[in-house]
Amino acid sequence: MDLLSSQIPTPLQRLMNAATEKAGVALYIKRDDLIHPTVSGNKWRKLKYNLLEAKARSETAVLTFGGAYSNHLYATAAAGNALGLKTIGIVRGLELENKENATLQFCRERGMQLHFVTREEYRQRNSKDYLKHISNRFDRPYLIPEGGTTALALKGVAEMVYEVRDQLGSLPDFIATAVGTGGTAAGILSAGANALAFSALKGGDFLRDDISELLNECKTPGNLALLTDYHFGGYAKWNNELLAFMQDFRAEFGIQLEQVYTAKMFYGLFDLIQKGYFKAGTTVVAVHTGGLQGLIRV
Repeated sequence: MDLLSSQIPTPLQRLMNAATEKAGVALYIKRDDLIHPTVSGNKWRKLKYNLLEAKARSETAVLTFGGAYSNHLYATAAAGNALGLKTIGIVRGLELENKENATLQFCRERGMQLHFVTREEYRQRNSKDYLKHISNRFDRPYLIPEGGTTALALKGVAEMVYEVRDQLGSLPDFIATAVGTGGTAAGILSAGANALAFSALKGGDFLRDDISELLNECKTPGNLALLTDYHFGGYAKWNNELLAFMQDFRAEFGIQLEQVYTAKMFYGLFDLIQKGYFKAGTTVVAVHTGGLQGLIRV
C-alpha cells in the first residue's frame, strides 16, 4: 500500500478560535483527508493491512459491502485498481441497480463489479452462512466486511495514533472521530488512546458493544466516550444548520468538511467545548476521515 501513500505522516494542524481560547482547550485536526487523492482518511488506514494480506495470500479478487454512496466502496475500488486486484462490491438496495451516481460511476470506472441486493439480503452481510454463499458465488474472493472493519483495520488506524503521539510528543487527552461501523474508534483505543466517538447513525448506542467486541484481544485499550446526540437525523442525513456550520468552518479554518461524518463530529466537538465538557488544559485531536467525494457543496 505504500504506493498509494502521498503523505505519511499526515499533517497535524492547530485550530484556534474564541471558543477554544475561552475553554483553554488545545484542539488539533489530523489531516488524514490529505493521505491520498482517492483512498482518503480512515479508509486508507483500514484498507492498508487488509489489502496487504490479500496480496500476501496471492489473492486476485476482493469482495466487500456498502451502500450506493459508500466511501468504503469508493476507496476499495481505487486501491484495488492500483494494486492490480479485481474488486467486487455488494451494494445495498436492489432498486438502485439501474440508477447511477458519482460514487458508483467511479467504482465502475476503476473496474469494480457491482452486485445489487435487496435490503433484506444485505442485512445478512455478517452471517457466516451468507458469507460462505456469497464467497462461493464469486469464486471465493478475499472478503472485507462493510467499512473495512477488521483486526487488520485496527492495526492501520493505530499507526495514525502513533503518528499523532510523535507529532505532539505525547498522546493527547482525547482523539475524536466520527463513527459508522466502529473500526476507527476501536483502532484508536487499541493504541492506548482515549477516543471521543461521534456516532453518525441514529440510535448509535449499539456501537459501544461493537467497538468492545473489536477490542476482545486488546489488553490495555484506552477509554471510550460515545456521543450519540449529533447524528442530525441519522446516517447520510443533515439539515441547513449543519450545512451552515460546514460553511462557517471552511471560512474560519480553510478546511472542507463533509456532511455525513466529519461535519457532525466537529459540530459536536465545538458544542461540547462551549458547554464546558473539557477542563482547561485538555488536548484534543480530531481526525479528518476524508470522504470528500460525497460532499454536498455549500
